[in-house]
Amino acid sequence: MTLAPQLSHFGIFVQDVEAMTRFYTHVFDLRLTDRGVGRNFKVPLHFLSGSADQHHQLVLAGGRAPDSPSTVMQLSFKVPAIDDLRRVRARALAEGASQMRGMNHGNALSIYFSDLEGNTIEVYLDTPWYVPQPHGDPLDLDRSDAEIWAETEALCRADPGFMPVADWQARFTSAH
Repeated sequence: MTLAPQLSHFGIFVQDVEAMTRFYTHVFDLRLTDRGVGRNFKVPLHFLSGSADQHHQLVLAGGRAPDSPSTVMQLSFKVPAIDDLRRVRARALAEGASQMRGMNHGNALSIYFSDLEGNTIEVYLDTPWYVPQPHGDPLDLDRSDAEIWAETEALCRADPGFMPVADWQARFTSAH
């Protein structure tokens, strides 16, 4: 059996590669692994990673025209705990992020915000439940973890498409 290609990294064009590199290294603890001017893309390229087994997870490419709108629907980063959402929220706001909002998708708890150049960023953690998407309720990270988890489980169980995520995964696997 052959495996489908797996998404491993992404690149975006930016207006100010230095400012965007500072933003992503400070907010997400990514490290600059390499930099230079591309041979095929004649623009400055900064390669960033948060993992020793991946040379780069994000490439920032200079050359985006000033005042050009972002074409990024969202860039998503996964974290393991609600406190990590809170930590990233604080860091992102301190680094100049805007439009911060929390969203409870049932299957994930997320924050969304705009980076310095208007790209939408999602930071999320998975829950043990599945509900059909799109699904979005407000998420208040100022509440306790216990309150957030209890509310999320109740919202999920009230959805007619609810199932434990393990059941959804089994269905996904058996469909191939």
